[in-house]
Amino acid sequence: MQQLEKAILVGIITPKLKKSSAEEHLAELERLAETAGATVTRVFMQRVLAFNPATLIGEGKVDEIKAALEADNVKLIIFDDDLSGSQVRNLEERLPGIKVLDRTGIILDIFAKHAITAESRLMVEVAQLQYLVPRLTHAWTHLSRQAGGHGIGMCGPGESQLETDKRLIHKRIQELKKKLKKIEGARDRQAERRSDIFQVGIVGYTNAGKSTLTNRLTASNVYVKDQLFATLDSTMRKLYVGDGKSIILADTVGFIRKLPPNLLDTFKSTLGAASHANLILEVVDATASDYKEHLEVTHKVLEGLIDPEVPRIILFNKAESATPERRAELTENYPGSLQASAKENIGMEGLKNLLIKQMKIWEEKKFTAIQKQSENPDGVFSEMEKEEKEPEAQRIGL
Repeated sequence: MQQLEKAILVGIITPKLKKSSAEEHLAELERLAETAGATVTRVFMQRVLAFNPATLIGEGKVDEIKAALEADNVKLIIFDDDLSGSQVRNLEERLPGIKVLDRTGIILDIFAKHAITAESRLMVEVAQLQYLVPRLTHAWTHLSRQAGGHGIGMCGPGESQLETDKRLIHKRIQELKKKLKKIEGARDRQAERRSDIFQVGIVGYTNAGKSTLTNRLTASNVYVKDQLFATLDSTMRKLYVGDGKSIILADTVGFIRKLPPNLLDTFKSTLGAASHANLILEVVDATASDYKEHLEVTHKVLEGLIDPEVPRIILFNKAESATPERRAELTENYPGSLQASAKENIGMEGLKNLLIKQMKIWEEKKFTAIQKQSENPDGVFSEMEKEEKEPEAQRIGL
């Protein structure tokens, strides 16, 4: 068995972030580290008014962490907040022999390990290269020092190599994005061919149980593991509902907080299946202490991607492990939502019936639209129809 790499985590409390929230973020970072293959020996947290531009945390805290790294024989430190290239360089100089990563870096490492399809591998490479570009600067400082430092004649191999690398990386990113565009185009064409089948986009925070839910409803074998980002690729499965009909379930990549915009943009292409859905099923971990934030993250990612007219259902999964107080809270705060357990097969029949009900509503609307189109193929309306379509304020001359 591969030996787990030991790591120390570092989080920051700011005036805008409560201690309880910072602790939840660090707990999630620990799960990310474990998913990446690390075991956490210690967790440090510092309250600051503003980030230190040199090392993110204060000088005294750096010394304290250095002592802990030596005592625990740890060679990896992971920050919950993103680090700039200069901050990484400064920390590596203060902590020689220590590998310094931030939240985005550890997520990218997980993505790289879990990417299976050609599409997810392309997306991971784009995200990795975009993450690398602003951190390239310190990679070539040794070449500048070989030339004797700053001054006339010192802008030699280091600077030219840096600029060359940046150009090559940007060129590679453009090539990868073109390939992703082709894949997206193929997916859109496939979606058009499936437009006569009711489609449900399953979305939610990572590890909420979306894949387990898909497996339970469709008796399929989507990969499931109790870890963050167990699956990166969208999967399509059919749920047969009788009378020769079926519903397509699109299980999408999970979301997570504090992701930089470029990483979100890169992985939004995996949500293409959800953007074509006729119904959005938001799956939420009923046992998560910060479930409200999980919902906020999901809504933020879907903003601008999903038509606001598309109906949504909130399903609180893992309800069998939630306390009675939590279940009562969810019922009160989210009327109309469902509580179920995909793992224990609780509430699945009720969910299936609700999906069938939504499918019938969609079919009726589609039939009505087709009927109207057949009755009026040229889009010509009678005077009465025109009057009905005009806003009331316009008809009365306001």
